[in-house]
Amino acid sequence: HVPLVGSGGGSVESGGSLRLSCAASGYTYSRDCMGWFRQVPGKQREGVATIYTGGGSTFYADSVKGRFTISQDNAKNTVYLQMNGLKPEDTAMYYCAARTFEYGCAWYRGAYNYWGQGTQVTVSS
Repeated sequence: HVPLVGSGGGSVESGGSLRLSCAASGYTYSRDCMGWFRQVPGKQREGVATIYTGGGSTFYADSVKGRFTISQDNAKNTVYLQMNGLKPEDTAMYYCAARTFEYGCAWYRGAYNYWGQGTQVTVSS
């Protein structure tokens, strides 16, 4: 496994959109779990969305269902998080992560152990 590089964060107004990217070079996450997590200072990191790169199955936190979409581009070895309808409560540092597929990709089914650097998302009201 190789480092993951997350990007795409920024500052938007409430209701706006951003797309985060998570790229891996030198290793193909072909049958693994990849996900996006977020953390606000002083709070625990929380899972946002995951995808199984071997088949595309996805899983979302209730708080983002219907607004966020996780997807993959196998040719680019990149996973995306399209975030629409952003709210101020979505403000956080977002991290992409990966792990070996086992019992599903939801964060409560196994710890993610490969992490990218964070990318800040700030949503103003």
